[in-house]
Amino acid sequence: MAPAVLRLLKLTTKVAVAGGAVYVAYDYGLLGSGTQGEEALKKTTAAIPPAVHEWADYFGLQLPSTPKLDFSVGESWNWGVQKSVSALSSAPTKVCEYTADGWKYIKDLMK
Repeated sequence: MAPAVLRLLKLTTKVAVAGGAVYVAYDYGLLGSGTQGEEALKKTTAAIPPAVHEWADYFGLQLPSTPKLDFSVGESWNWGVQKSVSALSSAPTKVCEYTADGWKYIKDLMK
């Protein structure tokens, strides 16, 4: 009985953490449009360095300064989507080529 309860507790914990992560992402606007995601990124880049600096001071650590990241989330997203769609569109042709090469290799081995 105890192992079943432990498995149920593990599953419940995993589902709760995953659900909480999805809720936080939705609440911050990360699941919305690209402009909402870019705004959320700007908010986090403004909030995280002071918090990290505060914790570093608390523990007495010396951290290097954070690099400045200046890029458009929309452009990066579009580049990723274009690459993914390009790979998916060329996949059938590549599969046929690789299959033909594989059969040719197997035929050469059988000779």
